[in-house]
Amino acid sequence: ANQQLGMLEKTWKNLQARLLESKELDKRFRVVGTLAEVACGFSGAKISLQRYVLGKLLEDVLVEASLRLHKMSAGRYQLFRKQDPSKGRKASGLDLEVYDDYTGESRSVATLSGGESFMAALSLALGLSDVVQAQSGGIRLDTLFVDEGFGTLDSEALELAVSTLMDLQKSGRMVGVISHVAELKEQMDVRIDISKSQSGSSLKLISGFIRK
Repeated sequence: ANQQLGMLEKTWKNLQARLLESKELDKRFRVVGTLAEVACGFSGAKISLQRYVLGKLLEDVLVEASLRLHKMSAGRYQLFRKQDPSKGRKASGLDLEVYDDYTGESRSVATLSGGESFMAALSLALGLSDVVQAQSGGIRLDTLFVDEGFGTLDSEALELAVSTLMDLQKSGRMVGVISHVAELKEQMDVRIDISKSQSGSSLKLISGFIRK
């Protein structure tokens, strides 16, 4: 009985030591654990610290992008970051909405048509370029290549998109367009036509009245 009592007393002392350690860990967790939950987006608005920072940068991009999209859509569309968190989603905070001036309401960018989506994507690319230049201490992005998408635009939207690219060119940037749309090719002062054949591909440089 004395031997068993000694073992129980030893176990009791060990248990008390573990309880003290546990209380200290609980005290630290109240601070560290809460910060971790907020940073990882496990509480509140379900937005992680990383996505929160990216969201603030995205808002700067959307300001510039909306200026471009507003012009390309003839005053109809503007882009905004969705403020209401998505239900059941931890990776929220970077969803986009488009304000439609025709209806006076905002809706998901997923509802845009193919041509409208292309204009929105082009606007975001140009907006990102503007923000990078403004925030990167003198870094300039002087060259921009746009790969396809013009085939989804109607004639009016195509004209507005080309007008935006022309304005960029006039501001000193070199704009390269990769496209098979005939109407677009005719508006390019300098272009390279690629022709395919069984013997291989050939290039033709067209610059004004000079053809090589």
